[in-house]
Amino acid sequence: MGLTSALHTATSIFSNTSAQMAVVSKNISNSGNADYSRRDATVSTTINGAKLNSTTRAEDTMLQRHSVDANSALSGQSALYEGLQQLQSAMGGNNYATSPATYLTSLENSLQAYAAAPSNTTLAQSVVSSAKDVVNSLNQASTAVQKLRTEADENISQSVTQLRGLLDQFKTLNDTIKGGTAAGQDVNDELDKRDAILGKISDIIGVQTVVRQNNDVALYTSDGTTLFEGTPRDIIFAPQPGYDATTTGNSVFIDGVPVSSGTGGNTTAQGSIQANLQIRDSIAPVFQSQLDEIGRGLVTLFSEKDQSGGSLPDMPGLFTWSGGTVPASGTIEAGLSASISVNSALDISQGGNPALLRDGGINGTNYVSNSSGGEGYSTLLQGYVSGMTTKMTFDSSSELNPDLSVSDFASASIGWLEQYRSEASNAKDTKTATASTASQALSSATGVSLDEELSKLLDLEQSYKASAKIVTTVNDMMGALLQAAG
Repeated sequence: MGLTSALHTATSIFSNTSAQMAVVSKNISNSGNADYSRRDATVSTTINGAKLNSTTRAEDTMLQRHSVDANSALSGQSALYEGLQQLQSAMGGNNYATSPATYLTSLENSLQAYAAAPSNTTLAQSVVSSAKDVVNSLNQASTAVQKLRTEADENISQSVTQLRGLLDQFKTLNDTIKGGTAAGQDVNDELDKRDAILGKISDIIGVQTVVRQNNDVALYTSDGTTLFEGTPRDIIFAPQPGYDATTTGNSVFIDGVPVSSGTGGNTTAQGSIQANLQIRDSIAPVFQSQLDEIGRGLVTLFSEKDQSGGSLPDMPGLFTWSGGTVPASGTIEAGLSASISVNSALDISQGGNPALLRDGGINGTNYVSNSSGGEGYSTLLQGYVSGMTTKMTFDSSSELNPDLSVSDFASASIGWLEQYRSEASNAKDTKTATASTASQALSSATGVSLDEELSKLLDLEQSYKASAKIVTTVNDMMGALLQAAG
């Protein structure tokens, strides 16, 4: 090998090693960046010597797809679980201490005590007080349910706004990547940024990718609706200003197709939008219907019947509501639990007489049951006590057994919520583990291993030292040659 050739080789090694060290250094500096994919700069041997190849970016399409899917599933499950936790908290937490079922038990005990001593006015007031607790529980639970629906609607609106913004960013990066790839430019940084945007999109909606020429990517939802193809597709949603039991939420439309909601405690929701749709349009309305049926059952159970022998309609007794009538059997009255109240005719604080619960006549003399006025009369009270455990007909759309007593129906409602919440909790743990495993697998395949990069850096340093030694040797030989030449 001639001196010129040796010097050329050393210069080439310097150049290649310097470029490789720059790539390794960039990998090391991004070792803690979850959105960064490892870069590799390799050298190939040609007839003209060593040649530095283009810097490549570590990729694994299958692992990335699995990670994106797992992330969407976890996002949807987490949103659902948080909504169910909010409902549980509104019911008093783990022991459901402020649920209607809890206060109905207290009401039943108060009724039994009053029926055993019907002349005791203190016990009469205790029944009215217990009834107020039931009413407050139903009112507050109904308010909590509609608050949850309102918040879910707001979350959907925010997610839609965020999704539009992310798709705009995705388009900018995608256009840059397409143009850069076609021109043979290094677009690895842009690819990292686009993948990071894709991960954020998957938090909101399930997404599938199709890679095309020049690294162009099209996006579709998990249902197959086009989300992005060259440009973002239209996403339309009109939020509601507020919710009550009669309000129907608006759909989210992507490219003219309505987004479906998730189903089940182990929800099928992919992303937060589908989970919030499930909370707003399925879980919360069903629980509201259960509350309304509890309220309807109480109005019916404690209603007064015509005692005059005529055909006057049954009228609300201990419990009344904004409708002012006894609702039809087995049919939900939407929002009844929000307006149910204790009849003022029995409330001593409003000038009422709690003894009317014993005697009847809340709705006038035609409804008086204790016509003799005896203080030991307990027939009506005993009827109410037995009625608490007597089966009645409930609306089957409440998703509970329609043939239960009002007390058992209230307990079944709590059981329904707790089963849903428990399933969601278990599924969240499972999906958290799945997402973590998928993320770790992708990181192992495309992320930076600090140990490996440091090892590469040491090897490159040795190569650099060898090149420096060649240059030194050539320099010494050139010096000796010049000295010999005089």
